[in-house]
Amino acid sequence: MKARRNKKQVPSFRKLIKTSKVKLENKLKNKQFKQQSTIKKYRKEQRKLRQAVKDAVSKKPIPLEDPKNKRQAAQRTEREDGEEEEALPLDMLDEDDLQLLKDLGQRASFLTRDLSSSKPVHIKKRKHESVIDKYEKVPRTLQTAPEKELIHLLPIKDKGGIIPQTREKPVPDIHREEEDQEEEIELEEEIPEIPVKELTIEEHLAERKKKLQDKKIHIANLASAILSDPESNIKKLKELRSMLMEQDPDVAVTVRKLVIVSLMELFKDITPSYKIRPLTEAEKSAKIRKETQKLREFEEGLVSQYKFYLENLEQMIKDWKQRKLKKNNVVSLKAYKGLAEVAVKSLCELLVALPHFNFHNNIIVLIVPLMNDVSKSISEMCCEAVKKLFKQDKLGQASLGVIKVISGFVKGRNYEVRPEMLKTFLCLRIKEVEVKKDTEDINKPKKFMTFKEKRKTLSRMQRKWKKAEEKLERELREAEASESTEKKLKLHTETLNIVFVTYFRILKKAQRSPLVPAVLEGLAKFAHLINVEFFDDLLVVLHTLIESGDLSYQESLHCVQTAFHILSGQGDVLNIDPMKFYTHLYKTLFKLHAGATNEGVEIVLQCLDVMLTKRRKQVSHQRALAFIKRLCTLALQVLPNSSIGILATIRILMHTFPKTDLMLDNESQGSGVFLPELDEPEYCNAQNTALWELHALRRHYHPIVQRFAAHLVAGAPSEGSEALKPELGRRSAFELFESYSMADMTFNPPVEPSNSKKKDKLSQRDTFLNEDLNQLIKKYCNEVVTETPLDFSNCLKTCLR
Repeated sequence: MKARRNKKQVPSFRKLIKTSKVKLENKLKNKQFKQQSTIKKYRKEQRKLRQAVKDAVSKKPIPLEDPKNKRQAAQRTEREDGEEEEALPLDMLDEDDLQLLKDLGQRASFLTRDLSSSKPVHIKKRKHESVIDKYEKVPRTLQTAPEKELIHLLPIKDKGGIIPQTREKPVPDIHREEEDQEEEIELEEEIPEIPVKELTIEEHLAERKKKLQDKKIHIANLASAILSDPESNIKKLKELRSMLMEQDPDVAVTVRKLVIVSLMELFKDITPSYKIRPLTEAEKSAKIRKETQKLREFEEGLVSQYKFYLENLEQMIKDWKQRKLKKNNVVSLKAYKGLAEVAVKSLCELLVALPHFNFHNNIIVLIVPLMNDVSKSISEMCCEAVKKLFKQDKLGQASLGVIKVISGFVKGRNYEVRPEMLKTFLCLRIKEVEVKKDTEDINKPKKFMTFKEKRKTLSRMQRKWKKAEEKLERELREAEASESTEKKLKLHTETLNIVFVTYFRILKKAQRSPLVPAVLEGLAKFAHLINVEFFDDLLVVLHTLIESGDLSYQESLHCVQTAFHILSGQGDVLNIDPMKFYTHLYKTLFKLHAGATNEGVEIVLQCLDVMLTKRRKQVSHQRALAFIKRLCTLALQVLPNSSIGILATIRILMHTFPKTDLMLDNESQGSGVFLPELDEPEYCNAQNTALWELHALRRHYHPIVQRFAAHLVAGAPSEGSEALKPELGRRSAFELFESYSMADMTFNPPVEPSNSKKKDKLSQRDTFLNEDLNQLIKKYCNEVVTETPLDFSNCLKTCLR
């Protein structure tokens, strides 16, 4: 009953309303803390008491002496005297003091008594000793055990009254449990361990092969079940995804790789062609049909499993990056890279295959930093995936998301990234952007009439027909599969603005960065889409970069290419003479050779096409002659495919500028002498020289070079025996350069094998001639030696005559 009275009453509902939840939690925590502190304090006190009892027991008290036993008293006196002699000098004590000490030693001291066993000193019993006094003299013992809790039972009523009934609450016997545990341990130790059979390498490999085969069959069964009926078996995706945590060390890595690839292919197949949005509260509470409910469950399960799958792939990549070995993980650090590569490959596939589905932006955020990864294989894999996405993205929504992330990443890294990241911009499918004046005039958005306008201008029947037409037109717009041109132009314009902002930042802040060639190449491709207002400033920047001398040969060629792309588009309306860029290209042509700089021939061919062919009206006759002469000389020192491309360019220039055929004559025209070392194409007097290099190229070892040289010597005719075949004449210089490339270290075209019979006849004839010549020389030399001393060379000349 006391326990019930002391127990704190539960607060009423009204009090709970007034009291905040936080306050109640704090009170509960304080109460628990007080209980814990009380228990700790009680345990501490008990520990101290146990220690004190142990100390008291360890010190054995000296037993009390019997006053009747004189012998024992004498021994004790002698012992104490000996101790006192050691302790104090007795000559310093008086006789009375010494006698007092001896009398005290013969009595039982209070300090030397054992209170628990010995009897009191005064043995005489009092006659009238009460029970209470006797009980009070018994030594007290502190309570070392906690009070036992009582369970109150139903009372019993008899003649004497009500008798309360109680029972002790059973306390678990700790010592008994410890003894049971010790017995169990002893039993376990007594049981003999069965030795594990050690497998040989062949048996281990056979067992691993069997395990792997079972796992493959299980994966195949799950995947086929999901593909056969995705809506009914969507829960099996979770079972398949759980195999990503395979714990068998023999097959863990292989199984995880197989599961990653299998899930990737499954998601590519069963994912719908639309984005799944979360349901609203109204939609969840509304009553729907069973088919709709089944579809919703499928979509919800698909999105959740797809999300968990992407999180697993991200965690694998993080583990590989951080090089952290997890606890209870069966995958070694060496296997992390293989798993990470498979995970990155799957992410790249999903990036390209599912640009319309959920979490595509999350995949972009994962892929873009990996484009700048230290591992070259992973970096190339991610860059190729982004290029593929740009090439197949017709609308531009996915491309815009990737461009935003790349631009922010490049800026955040302070432009210290791989050039391959910016080279992916070249694959963007942007051919036109939104121009305000043009779009306002051409693509005016169709507006529907308001109700007031209809009421003023139309009759009641006409309004009715107009309303039906507008409704039908709206439905057609919604059902139209292709996106509108306005939306496409808007996305392309925003994408190109971000690209140009990235390019201009690099040109302004990082002119010595390795990103400059990629920037210049990108500007050259999209220069026709730049606003005309920026042309002057951009040309000044490009010329400054060339004159600075900090650029390499290829980077300077990119500057020239960019400048002429700008001028060939909207720049036609500008009155600018880019003579400085012509001079720079003419000056640097001789830096090309058959070694490392042979790669620059591709850019040179593109520059020549833009500078001379497309701007034929702005190019003077002297400039065309100078470039033809220098290109003809350059064809002698480059690889065969480069020579073919250069000769094809010369052929186009001779057709574009008909008066340049005067260089095929030996007679000089005009006054002056040709100055091949002068860097100004306008003043080198190229009309006073001839294309003698073509005659040397006619004896080139490559048959296509020979054919082109003979064609140009004949004046590049379009008909006749010296005319080119259609497969050579109709192809551009750049296409010929690529088709006859020798990058595979093979002769292109392949050498035709000669006839074996003719070869045998020629070899026999050569051997006969050599034998006859040797005999003739020996015979003649012997005769000559006997007559006149002549040298061997004169003998050989005589024989040959």
